[in-house]
Amino acid sequence: MTTSPDLFREIEMFRQQHPAVTAVDVLLPDLCGVFRGKRVPIDELSKVWKEGVAFPGCTFAVDITGDTVEETGMSVNKGVPDRICRPVTGTLTPVPWAAKPLGQIMLSMRDGDGSPFPYAPRALVENLVTELSRRGLTPMVAIELEFYLFDRDRAADAPPSPPVSKRSGLPQNRTQVYGLTELEDFDDVLDEITAAAQAQGIPAGTAIAEYGPGQYEITLSHRADALRAADDAVLFKRAVRGVAHKHGYEASFMAKPYTDQASSGMHIHMSVLDKVGRNIFADEAPEGSEALRHAIGGMAETMPACMALAAPGANSWRRFQTGSYAPTVIAWGVNNRTAPLRIPAGGPDSRRVEYRIAGADANPYLVLAGMLTGLLHGLDGKIDPGPALEGNAYEADAPRLPDEWGKALDLFQGSTVLRRWLGEAFVDTYAITKRAERAKFNQRVTPLEWEWYLRG
Repeated sequence: MTTSPDLFREIEMFRQQHPAVTAVDVLLPDLCGVFRGKRVPIDELSKVWKEGVAFPGCTFAVDITGDTVEETGMSVNKGVPDRICRPVTGTLTPVPWAAKPLGQIMLSMRDGDGSPFPYAPRALVENLVTELSRRGLTPMVAIELEFYLFDRDRAADAPPSPPVSKRSGLPQNRTQVYGLTELEDFDDVLDEITAAAQAQGIPAGTAIAEYGPGQYEITLSHRADALRAADDAVLFKRAVRGVAHKHGYEASFMAKPYTDQASSGMHIHMSVLDKVGRNIFADEAPEGSEALRHAIGGMAETMPACMALAAPGANSWRRFQTGSYAPTVIAWGVNNRTAPLRIPAGGPDSRRVEYRIAGADANPYLVLAGMLTGLLHGLDGKIDPGPALEGNAYEADAPRLPDEWGKALDLFQGSTVLRRWLGEAFVDTYAITKRAERAKFNQRVTPLEWEWYLRG
């Protein structure tokens, strides 16, 4: 990967437009979608452009707690070697919520020959998009993310609680999906989130109040650039957290923060364009074209193994409850939100599939990589998904999705399809890392255990 003259011009233009900025955060999304990075003086940005930034390759063998999983063999066994990360053109932006003028830019880790580093989640999407491009196909992608706002004034070990509106002075402690009052109570935060995202080139659009108290969703518009759509999602999470903190709240993409309230999901909408920009899923029938059926067939077949990517942590699995809008069976349907693969209502040209298995805590690159793998698998094999499901999927006589983290990791590591498209090295490293994280979680004794068993 050579340095881009477009990026050099981008740096020069940024410095002219933002003369007060003295430093830039360089951001590398890790295996869990958490940003690792460095803050570099603005005067060194040209050096970053020319030479890149060094990070250890074992950044992609780190669990959600930040610990490197040595069992992957990517760290001490190899001498903890550095890899060069290159800036991503088009991602140099200001950080509007920062206390002082600050910039940020995304990084992409590269292999020794400049190709995408095979363990990096972003590289998986880059490679899959390239494969589709060879076939004359372009995935058109939009990602929806739900999140909660919490009261930030709590003890470190206290459970989260709903935020108090500065407008009304009242906590948001009720469920009012699509409620306008709930939007108005926090419109200063939501408006600034949207403005900050747009200032960073993230196509943030409609905001809605979701089912939980203090829960919201802001949709990101479709892009004919799947890699950039995933970039949008990880950068949007950073913007939401930053703006919320500025306003005195805590924002979270945790899958199930409350026992008795709605979970937070991540839904990905995808259509596919051919060489002349025609949607290959378009059809007068609500079920879409034969190509859409094949895509759904491939996604359905790979979905059980992809659950390891869509539900990446212990808390992730608490989403999958009957009636929760988090799917529990393998099925597809037209305008049916109980199905994990949904064809939304709309005109023929808008035909697309909505992939609904992931929690908001998942790494957008990995969920999208799983979806693209299913797309390729379905189109190549012309896989028939069977009839569309009608009615309540929770009551359907349909194959069940895995309901436990360990089962999903077994299916993931044993999937020949995922090994083909994501690479043997990545699949094994991810599975080893997540099994270590699962074991660490299971070793913890919780307050609930004290409550139930201490005097038993």
